[in-house]
Amino acid sequence: MTEFTIEKADPEHPDAIVLQAALSKTLEAMTGSSGAQSFNHHDVKVEGARFLLARDAGGRAVGCVACRPLEPGIVEIKRLFALPGSRGAGRALLRHIEAFARDYGYREAWLETRRSNPAAVDFYLRNGYRIIENYGRYVGQQDAVCFARTLGETDYAERAKSPDACRARTG
Repeated sequence: MTEFTIEKADPEHPDAIVLQAALSKTLEAMTGSSGAQSFNHHDVKVEGARFLLARDAGGRAVGCVACRPLEPGIVEIKRLFALPGSRGAGRALLRHIEAFARDYGYREAWLETRRSNPAAVDFYLRNGYRIIENYGRYVGQQDAVCFARTLGETDYAERAKSPDACRARTG
């Protein structure tokens, strides 16, 4: 069983910058676009937003995720990424950012990924997301696929102990 520490972080922290650069490089190679143009660090420094890092047992940053307010009751999840070899970190990050959003009062989480990234599409479907019509900047983008998930109390088998710093065990 792998254990990760999930912690609140500044998206401009050096560890966060390294992970976001790795995500951008991965997306660029896979889809032809880094996705960086749809993310602004300042968007996740406002009220109702959050940036999280996952650290392995040795303290190494192995993943990140962010969320920002999209519209009343809806949070947008951005930049979910886990380094290769850190199995379970992505799911742990997703559950913790969802717990923050639910506890903050959001009803739904929305996000976008690329159809040309089938691993991400499958990941979100496996984790309870449903495909919705493309929203915002993604309307009319053929490769974009948007998802939503209702953030109800019963959606979680394991509730996060704290949105600021907690441990997640994954298998």
